[in-house]
Amino acid sequence: MDKFTLTEWHRKQAVENFNKTWDFMEKKERTHEEDLEMIHTAHASRFHWGIAGEPLNFARGEWQISRVYSLLKMSDSALLHGNQSLTLCQENHIGDFDLAFAYEAVARGYLVKGDENKMEEYYSLALEAAQLITKKEDKDYFISELNSIKLGSRA
Repeated sequence: MDKFTLTEWHRKQAVENFNKTWDFMEKKERTHEEDLEMIHTAHASRFHWGIAGEPLNFARGEWQISRVYSLLKMSDSALLHGNQSLTLCQENHIGDFDLAFAYEAVARGYLVKGDENKMEEYYSLALEAAQLITKKEDKDYFISELNSIKLGSRA
């Protein structure tokens, strides 16, 4: 049996829960029970990053929670966690891919809420932030995700 320090154990739990959440997010159809488990694993990942991570991990965890709630059409929760991701990026000078996705999370939350004006505002901010993404493949992936908002994607 592997021996882990407490920090290593929390990091392992954070990664495993993040990946499990991502698997649920990618499913075309989920049961109600899977939706609930997706919420729990997203929060569990963020909890464990809160112990073993750093602000970048916190911001990514908040983004993932926001995306989960957008998928589930729970706009208030999506906006709460999207805004938290954005705040963490701004306060910790996190830019590039992560800042762009934080703006995307807020835009997507407003899409779910049905507030087109606010969605457009944050969509524009996300598009501006995308121009600063250094890796072409990251930028291309981000733009494809951002464009799904305009296509009225389910999230």
